[in-house]
Amino acid sequence: MDAPTTATALWGAVALSGLYHGVNPGMGWPLAVSAALMDRSRRSLWRALGALALGHLLAMAAILFPFGALMFLAEWEREIQIGAALLVIGLGVYLLFNRRHPRFLARIPPSRLALWSFLAAMAHGAGLMLVPIYLGICRTVESDAGHAAAAGLMTGNAGVAALVALAHTLAMTLAGGAFAFAVYRWFGLKALSRSWFNLDVVWALSLVMVGGISLLTLH
Repeated sequence: MDAPTTATALWGAVALSGLYHGVNPGMGWPLAVSAALMDRSRRSLWRALGALALGHLLAMAAILFPFGALMFLAEWEREIQIGAALLVIGLGVYLLFNRRHPRFLARIPPSRLALWSFLAAMAHGAGLMLVPIYLGICRTVESDAGHAAAAGLMTGNAGVAALVALAHTLAMTLAGGAFAFAVYRWFGLKALSRSWFNLDVVWALSLVMVGGISLLTLH
């Protein structure tokens, strides 16, 4: 697979992972529905979704930028990607056996949705899931690693990290917002308890899968 095709596939994975995160209730869109129902205002729905998106975006950036800073060490690029893939797989295996949601999330007031979203994304490994994809995108960018200045590489990687975080968060917000609006406008929160399925196992397996694919595509 040539570099343009690989890059397209990886950017597609960024968007698809965002859609998946958005659909997952664990990323917070039911809280937006709850806020709108309590306030009896559609504006509360959009404000809550905006706060959730901001927190998620900050969590993505907090994970991606440090790895971007490391990528200027071109001679360690392969080892960094292997380490990131193993971290993702390890978190996925851990979540398969420990499916309880972190208790500290329940202690955050509903008025602090951005903080809740940030911590939820960190606790569930949402940002870590993007790291192997992001590193793969960085490797498709044309650069002479042996002669490029470290500062230039770091700036380029930071730009890619920002784009990955923004694209992923936009896809997540669109998907989560669509479900939130549908539940608020037509179905109500009771529909979640009657018809929604548990995504915890799927989430954990997806982390393992992303890490595994990253290891298999190394060359």
